[in-house]
Amino acid sequence: MIDCDPGHDDAVALILAHAHADVLGVTTVSGNAPLVDTTRNALAVVELLGAKTPVHAGAVKPLEAEPVHAGLVHGANGLGGVELPPPIVSVVSEDAVAFILEETRRVADVWLVPIGPLTNIAMALQRDPDLPRRIAGISLMGGSASEGNVTPAAEFNVWADPEAADLVFRSGALIRMCGLNLTHQLRTSDDLIERLGSLGTPLGDFVGSMFGFLHDRMADLVGERRAALHDPCAVLAVTHPELLEFEPRSVRMELKGEFTRGMTVVDQRTTRRRDEPNVEVAYHIDAERAMRLVMTSIGADD
Repeated sequence: MIDCDPGHDDAVALILAHAHADVLGVTTVSGNAPLVDTTRNALAVVELLGAKTPVHAGAVKPLEAEPVHAGLVHGANGLGGVELPPPIVSVVSEDAVAFILEETRRVADVWLVPIGPLTNIAMALQRDPDLPRRIAGISLMGGSASEGNVTPAAEFNVWADPEAADLVFRSGALIRMCGLNLTHQLRTSDDLIERLGSLGTPLGDFVGSMFGFLHDRMADLVGERRAALHDPCAVLAVTHPELLEFEPRSVRMELKGEFTRGMTVVDQRTTRRRDEPNVEVAYHIDAERAMRLVMTSIGADD
């Protein structure tokens, strides 16, 4: 089950998940763009794939914080630089939390894969604290065991709703965390854009246009024409966990710091005094094999 806020890399994660997993549903959350945009984008991507996956709209704002968006990177509507036809299908419901709880009662050992702010997952935990005991786990893109991106200390998804992240990380669920320290290892290139354009398919053109937009943005922001594919890493942590290396760590949320709010405080001490682990933190990914999976899911030859 994918909980997302599309978002260019969310769109790639949706494509990858549909190629390699049985996606029970897609839920949307406010994050990279307002909820109305992230929901429309999710519907459009699912439709482009020809999938019948149900889409449920979720939280329009964080648990406590004011809504924030990532227009600087993703454009005002979340998929800047890309024009998709308006989706024909509509959301099944506007209660993503109810869908998450109902579906995890119906199907055993579901993986939740949240790749946006964790608001929907936290609200599901508030409504049903037994949720962690009946799912396989939560594989998320968020946080960092190194630096942040939206601030020096914090990664966007956690920073956008740190109270929600705090609930999720303290829930007792099995959690796999794909943070910036990992996701920056999986990067696009202009060569990939050329390969995608040569496919001559709607999906190849769509992803190639997204990468091109991101490369232009990254050139302006950081001076290089490439972009990290953050969200697909959380999908691969479920579908191809052998590509990643995890270490058990204690991870806590910083909720009050003037300069560190939204930071994932990862206990990386090697002494016996370190805190009890509650998260499997991903530290390395086989980027070459991972990118091959991404490209083949879009239709490129291996």
